[in-house]
Amino acid sequence: MASREPYAEELRAHRERAGLTQIELGDRLRVHPTLVTHWEAGRRRPCPQDAERLDEIFDTGGTFRRFLKRRPFAEYFERVALAEQGAKRIEEFAPALVPGLLQTEAYARVVFRTSRFSWREEEFEEQITNRMARQRLLGKELPEAWFILSEAVLRIVVGNPALMAAQLAHIAALVRRHRVTVQVVPFSHGSHAAMASMVTVLKFQDQPDLAYEEGACTGRVADADTPDLVRKCRDAYDLAKAAALPPAASLSLLESIMEEYRRHDDSVRPEPRMLARIEPQQR
Repeated sequence: MASREPYAEELRAHRERAGLTQIELGDRLRVHPTLVTHWEAGRRRPCPQDAERLDEIFDTGGTFRRFLKRRPFAEYFERVALAEQGAKRIEEFAPALVPGLLQTEAYARVVFRTSRFSWREEEFEEQITNRMARQRLLGKELPEAWFILSEAVLRIVVGNPALMAAQLAHIAALVRRHRVTVQVVPFSHGSHAAMASMVTVLKFQDQPDLAYEEGACTGRVADADTPDLVRKCRDAYDLAKAAALPPAASLSLLESIMEEYRRHDDSVRPEPRMLARIEPQQR
């Protein structure tokens, strides 16, 4: 079950105080009652028009409209972020960047900083805080998390070699603590079904699978209403998994590349006596 969001608790409290069932509230809003159920479970949020109608029905003076402005994630990803809290398993293929659930804070900072021309500093820090907060679910018994990474994820230098060494060490530690399973699709395999985009499949105990694919500026969610798209995303993930090295070999490759980064960082670091000669020239 997904953890409740504040707006979900607020909605349920106002509905119950008004003496309305979910079906009756759905009739007043002219939406299906299962949508009200999703809102109260924290799996979805109302659209702006529905939020405005909720404020009218409960005479809440804009409460539900204001809740919509407190989005910790991009609108197209918000449903996935809520749903993964109640998932039994998270399966994800990453073509170029370390998945958000596996990122170190230093890596995330570089990724966010370079994703726009400029940021308001407060908004930037909120994004980092929200990304780090998502990772708490990896400390729970569920969900199981299984990541398939293109070798490009390990080879593309985000930040610098030292940052990449620390990032890969973080992933390796999660694997060795049995918090996640990671497989790597090597460059030598060539083309495969998922290589064009990030693909995520969420599996639940008592709900249909939810799938998500993301491009540079947007994302698309597939659910029980679009079963063909869910199936295509699941097939793409499964084909990437079939192309990947086994988990043990993947960990060996990851740690080998990590050591390459560490050696590179050591090789370019000036010796103390060199610094003594360089510093006077910079004054």
